[in-house]
Amino acid sequence: MTERKRVAVIGCGRWGSLIAWYLDRMGHEVCLYGREGSAAFARFVAERKNDFLTLPETVCLTSSLDEVMSREIIIISVGSQQLRGLMEELSVYPEGNRVFVLCMKGIEISTGKRLSQVASEFRKEPVAVWLGPGHVQDFYRGQPNCMVIDSENEAVRDVLIRHFSGDLIRFYYGTDLIGNEIGAAAKNVVGIAAGMLDGVGLSSLKGALMSRGTTEIARLIHALGGQSHSAYGLCHLGDYEATLFSPHSHNRRFGECFIKGETFDRLAEGYYTVAALMKLSREYAVELPICNAVYRLLYLHADPKQELDALFARSQKAEFC
Repeated sequence: MTERKRVAVIGCGRWGSLIAWYLDRMGHEVCLYGREGSAAFARFVAERKNDFLTLPETVCLTSSLDEVMSREIIIISVGSQQLRGLMEELSVYPEGNRVFVLCMKGIEISTGKRLSQVASEFRKEPVAVWLGPGHVQDFYRGQPNCMVIDSENEAVRDVLIRHFSGDLIRFYYGTDLIGNEIGAAAKNVVGIAAGMLDGVGLSSLKGALMSRGTTEIARLIHALGGQSHSAYGLCHLGDYEATLFSPHSHNRRFGECFIKGETFDRLAEGYYTVAALMKLSREYAVELPICNAVYRLLYLHADPKQELDALFARSQKAEFC
């Protein structure tokens, strides 16, 4: 690291708090923002910890957006459908020499827009995305992983990678913002599908799910103007182990609980993303059979066996099309 950066992290959930812990560990000056009344933020104020990690005293805690907007790098880690509301709040602040980094994976349901597009509606400052595999529990135990940072502003992307890379995270240079954002969001839907397979005792089908899931998302990325091979990178296929197999995966666990009729009260972004993907599927005339099956199960209460049978009954075709 060549320069200490002043960083604010908005969102004190498991990923936002991990980012604050990680960047403090990297030597940056970090503040973590939480709303007044937030139970997670209140616990950090009282104990400086959550169920996953303990924040050092060098990470400041704030509920002031004035403090947040005084920083040069602003990292956002909130629910994807909450981003527009947050950016509206931040729009009252004058433009400045800031960079916004989105550390969440999703697509806005109402518009079908990627999250960087939503953020750019409100701010002229550069926007980057920080994506890829890894769980809070593993990083906090010192288990490293590889991730990607992408931005339309290549200079900003390069600066972020240079200052954020360390022994726990090896960053790669993203070269396809469309593909990386769509791929990262869609892998959560495939994670739900994997959990559903676990729930009906068909985990052996996960190999086929991985192959066919990647293929259909590659088609969508291409239709949207991205590079189809991005689906095979860290944003999507590279995140499958953490999302389709890990006991820490909220999306996998949600899918399993849904099929079993059990309650799961944690955020599973794939639930919202699949509705947005159906919007894009219609608008761009791209077939997404796996995503469509997940949507039908979650939103239309379709029968799991009938949906699986329907996938198997699809007409035969060459594998890579």
